[in-house]
Amino acid sequence: MAKIKKGDLVQVISGRDRGKQGRVLMVLKDQDKLIVESVNRVTKHKKVGQSARGAKTGGIETIEAPIHVSNVMVVDPVTRQPTRVGFREELVERDGRTRRVRVRYAKKSGKEL
Repeated sequence: MAKIKKGDLVQVISGRDRGKQGRVLMVLKDQDKLIVESVNRVTKHKKVGQSARGAKTGGIETIEAPIHVSNVMVVDPVTRQPTRVGFREELVERDGRTRRVRVRYAKKSGKEL
């Protein structure tokens, strides 16, 4: 089970954007990187072209670049501070059967994520 998932609120703990918070837009599992909303923005120069309707495309865009997983921490939903993520097993009953399921939780407040 992953510690950080798409949609989680995270805070950058190192780098030029240290202290910024944002939602995870995409997880690049094979590279151990994340794309976080409004964090690690870079300028990208696109070549000028023409669309099918005749409109000009291209120019300078700012986009979010990937950031390594080790440089962010999940934000606790109660205290709004960065926290570690833990896992615990809970019993869940579905269709008359009881199963053990691993659940993520914020270690400082104990609230599920």
